[in-house]
Amino acid sequence: MSTSQRFGSDDVEHAEAVLVEQYPRLVRLAYLTLPDSLGRHTRVLLAHKAVQRALPRSGTPAGPAPAEGGTDGPDRHLVLVRSRALRAALAPAGPAGTTWARIGRPPVPPFVWGLRLWPPAGGIDEAARTLSGAPAPVRAAFVLLRLDDLAQDETVRLLGRAGAADPAGAVRDALALPVGEDLLRALRRPEFDASVVSARPTDLLRRRRRARACWAGLATLVLTLTVLSVHGSRPGPDVRPAAGSAAASGALDPARLQRVSAEAWADTARVDFTAWPARGGRTADRGLLARALGTWAAPGTTPVATTPGTTAEPPAQPPQLLYAGELDGRAVVLMRDGDRVVRYGETTTGSGGGRTLDVTRTDDAGVTTAAALTLSRAPDGASARYLLAPWIATAAARDLLRAGDTGHALAVAADGVTAPAAVPPAGGACASWPVLELTSSTRIVEKHSFVLADLGALSPVHLTYTPLPDGPAAPARQPREATGPEARAAWARLACRLGELRGGAYRAVNVWDFATSQLPDGAGRAVWSCTRASGWAGPGDVAVRLRLETGTPQDVAQARSTAACGRFGQHLLAGLRWRSPAGRWYLLAAGSRQVGAITATGAVRADAAARTLAAPWAGPDGPVSLTGTLAGGGTVTALDGAGGGRD
Repeated sequence: MSTSQRFGSDDVEHAEAVLVEQYPRLVRLAYLTLPDSLGRHTRVLLAHKAVQRALPRSGTPAGPAPAEGGTDGPDRHLVLVRSRALRAALAPAGPAGTTWARIGRPPVPPFVWGLRLWPPAGGIDEAARTLSGAPAPVRAAFVLLRLDDLAQDETVRLLGRAGAADPAGAVRDALALPVGEDLLRALRRPEFDASVVSARPTDLLRRRRRARACWAGLATLVLTLTVLSVHGSRPGPDVRPAAGSAAASGALDPARLQRVSAEAWADTARVDFTAWPARGGRTADRGLLARALGTWAAPGTTPVATTPGTTAEPPAQPPQLLYAGELDGRAVVLMRDGDRVVRYGETTTGSGGGRTLDVTRTDDAGVTTAAALTLSRAPDGASARYLLAPWIATAAARDLLRAGDTGHALAVAADGVTAPAAVPPAGGACASWPVLELTSSTRIVEKHSFVLADLGALSPVHLTYTPLPDGPAAPARQPREATGPEARAAWARLACRLGELRGGAYRAVNVWDFATSQLPDGAGRAVWSCTRASGWAGPGDVAVRLRLETGTPQDVAQARSTAACGRFGQHLLAGLRWRSPAGRWYLLAAGSRQVGAITATGAVRADAAARTLAAPWAGPDGPVSLTGTLAGGGTVTALDGAGGGRD
C-alpha cells in the first residue's frame, strides 16, 4: 500500500478490533506519557480519551506501508492507532500552533459526574512517580521499548510519526533510565494496568445542595422573567457575586465543615486523616472557625508557610475539621482538604491577632504517616505539642542518638494532645535528637510501634530501617520500624544528619544498610548505607554514607528526586576515594545484594568478583567510572549527584 492510500470501512473495523484488543497497553502508554503536573483523576480520563479518539475514520491516511518490516512488520492498524493515541498524549492541549496550545490552555478531561477516578494504590501510579521528571517523549519511549517490546528503530519511527521533536534522543534517554528488572517485572503485573481504576464519590452533600440550588435558581429565574414581562424592568444596583470563588461554593461557611464521628476510625478500612474526628475545646466556636477559613481564603498580611510542592489556594469544598482548641496562649485550628492539611493559629485575645497559616501535603498518608500533626511550638523552639491520631494507644519520647535509651512516657490528654515534648535542634551542636515512639491500638491492627521525627514541618516523618542482606540468593529485606536493636544502632550514628532534611516535603526516611566490607590497612569493618528521604509526591532524595566502627560517617554520594534506594531502585553501586589510617589512598566501592562483580576504570583500574572492591589509588586524583555486573544479567553504574544507578 502506498502512503497516498487511505483507510476504508473494512480498515476501520480492523483498527477497532486492534484498539479493543490492545486497549490496556494503549491506556498505559498514554497515562505514563501525559504531563506529570496533571492529577491522577485528570490523567486517567485523558488517557482513556486519547485512546478512544485514536480510532481512525474512513478516509484517514493509512501512513507507511508494511514494507518497512516486510510481512513480519508491525500491523499498520496498530501503528496508526498507537501513533494517534501517542500524539494526543504528547500534546494534550492540542497540536502546536493551535489556538488552545498557543495560549497554554490546560487539557480538558471527559466530564464524570459525581466520581473521582485514579489507578489503584501500588499500581501504575508507582511507575508514573518513578518516571517523574523525564520528558514526555522519553517516558513514551520507555513504555514502547521496555514494556511493549518494540525495536529501537520502530520506536523512533513511531515517536516521529506522533510528533516528537527528537525521537532518536528520546530513545537514547529512555534506555539510560535507572530502571531495573524488578520494576519491569512489576510493571507487567495486572495491578499495573492503567485501564483499571478505583472510584470514589465526590462530596455527596455538596452535590445535593448544588442540585437544590440549581432548581431554586431556575425557579427564581422563571418567576423574575414572569414579573418583568408583566411590569417591565426597573434599573437597580449593579451587584456581581464572585462566581466560582470558595465563598460562592460554601467552602468558607463554618457550619459546612465536615466532621467525622469519634469512633469512625475503629470501623473503617481507610486508616488515615479521613478517619480523624473533630477534637478540641473550640470545635463549636463559629467565630474562630470563620477567621481560620477567611484567612485561608485571603491571607492578606498573614504569614503563610507551605512545604515544597504544596499550594495554599483556598478549598473548593468545605474541608474536614480535625481540631479547634486553645494551647499555650494561642488558638489553633487544623483542617484537611484532600491531600493537604492546614494549621491556623492566632493569639487568644479574641481579635485574631498574631495569625499564622501553615499548609502541608499528605498524599496517601496511612497508619504511621497520619499518626501525628504538630499543634504548637514553644517560643524558643525547644519543645512542641502534637495531636495524635485516635488509633494511637501510647506515646513515648526517646533520644535517637542513644541506642540504649528506653525513653519515657509522654502524657496524652483525652483529646489526643500531648504534653510538651523536646524537639531536635534547628542548628548548632547536636547533643541529642528527640523522637516520638508511638504504639497503635489493637482495635485496628496488631500492636505496632513506630518512630516519628520532627523536622520542623506540620507533619513529622516516619523513620524506618532496612538491615543488611543475607546474601544474593536471599529475598530482599523490607524496611522495618526503627525500634529494634539493629535499627537503633544504625540511627544513632546518623540521627544528626536528619537536620539536613529540614524544610523538605518528606513523609518517611529509611536507612538501608546494603553492604559491609573490611577496610585496608587494618582499619576495621565498615557498613555502607543509603538514607532515602521519600517525598509525599513519590520521588525521594538519597545519600550514601560509609559508617566506620568509630568516627563520623563519611559521605559517598547524593542524588535528588530519584527512585534509587527505594522499591523501584533496588540495584545500587557507590564508591569513594578514601585515606586509610596509614596515610595511603584507596578506591572503595560496594554494591547491593545482586551486584556480583565490580569494575573500575579511569584514574584507577581494578576488578573484583564480589560486591565490594578496595584498590590502591596510586596515581593522581581524577575521575573514576564504576560498573557493577548483576547476578541476573545487566549492569549498574555508580550513584552520583545526577541520579541513580542505571541498569
